[in-house]
Amino acid sequence: LTDILPKESIVWKLKMLRTAASYVNSRLHAVKAQTLVVASGNDELLPSRDEAERLRAKLKNCRIRHFRDNGHKILLEDGFDLATSIKGSTYYRRSRQPDFVSDYLPPTPDELEKAIDHDRLLNFATDPVMLSTLTDGRIVRGLAGLPREGPVLFVGYHMLMGFELGPLVTGVLKSTGIHIRGLAHPFLFNESSEQLMPDTSYFDLPRIMGAVPVTGVNFYKLLSEKQFVLLFPGGAREALHRKGEEYKLFWPEQSEFVRMASRFGATIVPFGVVGEDDICDLLLDYNDLVKLPFYDTIDKKINEGGLRKLRTDSTGEIKNQDMHPVVLTPKVPGRFYFIFGKPIETRGREKELRD
Repeated sequence: LTDILPKESIVWKLKMLRTAASYVNSRLHAVKAQTLVVASGNDELLPSRDEAERLRAKLKNCRIRHFRDNGHKILLEDGFDLATSIKGSTYYRRSRQPDFVSDYLPPTPDELEKAIDHDRLLNFATDPVMLSTLTDGRIVRGLAGLPREGPVLFVGYHMLMGFELGPLVTGVLKSTGIHIRGLAHPFLFNESSEQLMPDTSYFDLPRIMGAVPVTGVNFYKLLSEKQFVLLFPGGAREALHRKGEEYKLFWPEQSEFVRMASRFGATIVPFGVVGEDDICDLLLDYNDLVKLPFYDTIDKKINEGGLRKLRTDSTGEIKNQDMHPVVLTPKVPGRFYFIFGKPIETRGREKELRD
């Protein structure tokens, strides 16, 4: 720099930067707006990752997105899309208050391709087969039996760790153009949950593909807008089942989703998946983890922030919707088989189904 600028100019600029930085840092605590910090992994000029963590500690409403392969000029580099990062962090909204249903923007072709690529290895190993049932009861290969007009409610069994979600949502969208929006555990939308993951953008993909927190209000809004909705009544308890519980249903005694579907005349499509419990073994499940002396602290950290409030009115095992890790060991991959049952019409049967 001394070949370009006089030494005095460089010293003056550094002093100006130091003064400006001190002024900004002294006021960071007052910033209440949603803030998205984008950090590059290969920034050779500034310590982007360290600075991002510092800002998160200072700002009250801050999320970080790390991009390990990008450099200092990340906004000008290939492979980075700021709009996708904003959507994935759920910071895009149309009004003052966020609304997961009305604020949603469908995935772009590039985002869809990235979602498919994310599950490419899983799809290659399991080679999913999709079967559907026509109105006359015949089972056919392909998705010809799926309704093409909403509202439609897909109801099914949640496989181990939810590995079936990617092939299901992207497979149906690519084959039929039907965009399924899933009702997901609030853990996927909690800011503190992101910090527990190896990558803070770990949950961005399901958000970009249309997942919303599972609440009665969101369920109501999706059906009222005649969308295609995905619901797993067994929830986290089913996806995080224990040893010996392969393919076991954990559904509530009262299928409350039927009344909601009938209110809007939605078509209910039951479906099932097999093969997922055959690609890995549970080495450590919840019953094993609770025996560890330090797990109580981990459990509180994972389920903090009101995440334990799901299904508080239920009884039995279905009430246990806490999130927890599991330890898996892979097996020789088997094939995934999806079968969609005969569509059940609720239109015109509102009174019958509410009784």
